[in-house]
Amino acid sequence: MPAKKKRKLRVDFRKNRERRARLGDLTRRAIDSLEQPAGPDAFDTHEAVSGKGDLSRRRTVIGTDDGGGVVRDVDPSKCLRGRVLTARGLHALVRGEDGNRYECTVRRVLRTMSREERNAVVAGDVILFQPATEGQGVIERIEPRAGTLSRTSKGREHVIVANVDQVLVVASAGEPALKPNLIDRFLVSAAKGNARAVICVNKSDLSDPAGLEPVAGTYGRIGYEVVFASATQGAGIGRLRALLKNRQTVLAGQSGVGKSSLLNAIEPALELSVSAVSRWTQKGRHTTRAATLIELGSGGWVVDTPGIRQLDLWDVLPEEVEGHFVEFRPFVTLCRFPDCTHTHEAGCGVKQAVRRDLVSRMRYDSYVRMTEGE
Repeated sequence: MPAKKKRKLRVDFRKNRERRARLGDLTRRAIDSLEQPAGPDAFDTHEAVSGKGDLSRRRTVIGTDDGGGVVRDVDPSKCLRGRVLTARGLHALVRGEDGNRYECTVRRVLRTMSREERNAVVAGDVILFQPATEGQGVIERIEPRAGTLSRTSKGREHVIVANVDQVLVVASAGEPALKPNLIDRFLVSAAKGNARAVICVNKSDLSDPAGLEPVAGTYGRIGYEVVFASATQGAGIGRLRALLKNRQTVLAGQSGVGKSSLLNAIEPALELSVSAVSRWTQKGRHTTRAATLIELGSGGWVVDTPGIRQLDLWDVLPEEVEGHFVEFRPFVTLCRFPDCTHTHEAGCGVKQAVRRDLVSRMRYDSYVRMTEGE
């Protein structure tokens, strides 16, 4: 495939953080000065009168743009290729192609370019960086991302991890309780980011197996693999180890479901920190503070992520949600109205399927909550 031609591109940069302040009563001061002339110094000359608001900036950079964002041109002879292991703010720990680890900062031109994402660099990013002395470096370019897992944070995209091909959605049979709605949100987010999804219900020893079968049946019928596991008892660990081998996988779920514990069971040499769930609030504690890319000895990479108690979907319109509920598809054509939202309309084929138990009531409730923005 021929390389894209580099060219000059006009790029939006982030707006200045501060607003331009204007002194008040300029008109009144001008009238007073005309009534009482005081020479050429009657007016302040240090302030330019202009419109209020943030100042936007544009600059020209050399690079390519395939629609997914501008990729800056850099001199590859001065750079190393690497993978971001973890990132916080403008600092990242990078593993270079030479096998060494570098503590890197982000080049100013990269961090000030206007973007929808909250962070310039995230765990899993493939980057070009300029190495310096004593294991330091400067990130010069971020390569286009493949599979991602994202959510909305303060009106912007929060990319949790980049360049993964699989999302292992981890829930728990108890402590904390199973949350099907959160599972469904992760499934939609994985599909939006072009990553395969697998569901793992950890702590299966805390629940009656018969009580978990409806969950397995609901998701199994629509094509998702469900693994029941117990990090403490060893159940399901062999299957998880096989699923992770030679894959790029992110473990995602709420706090306390045992993501780090599962990784320790899969590969004991990792020795990741874990903590107990509060018995009073039934909420987990944030043991993992930042998304971290980890290489497995058996092959493949995993990303351990901080727990998420709620997942606000990014760039998923209410009318798009239907497309991510695959079990709706046979019944959508039976709806009376072509723009049916499957929530309140009469003659809805999907609602009729729910009443006939052809579509899971649990999944349908998740759909309604997503479309209504809950």
